[in-house]
Amino acid sequence: MKKNVYPIHPIRTETDYQAALQLVAPYFENEPEVDSDAGAHFEAMLTLIEAYEAKHYPIDPPEPLEAIKFRMEQQGLKPKDLEPMIGQRNRVYEVLNGKRKLTMAMVWKLHIGLGIPAESLIRQPADV
Repeated sequence: MKKNVYPIHPIRTETDYQAALQLVAPYFENEPEVDSDAGAHFEAMLTLIEAYEAKHYPIDPPEPLEAIKFRMEQQGLKPKDLEPMIGQRNRVYEVLNGKRKLTMAMVWKLHIGLGIPAESLIRQPADV
């Protein structure tokens, strides 16, 4: 029987996870063609690794203000650019300084206007 050159095994333990990371590490240096057997193996292993990480190393979404400020930085936005989504400039500053909570209307407009996940915008800050 021919040995499987591209083994795929479930990742159930930390040892399995570390072995999977070692198995895919070379692919990052020399990424295989998508339509090749190696490319299919790489994609399958990444899917298994992502599933294991999501279960065992979940990452909480950012808090609302962090998400807004990060997106502003990414897109080079100023507070005045948020006025269509939040309201008058004083209201924008109140939100950015944590003195005013986001309303659901603001959450929706920020989600649509800036592409910030709604989950991040409705998340309660850790200190509440």
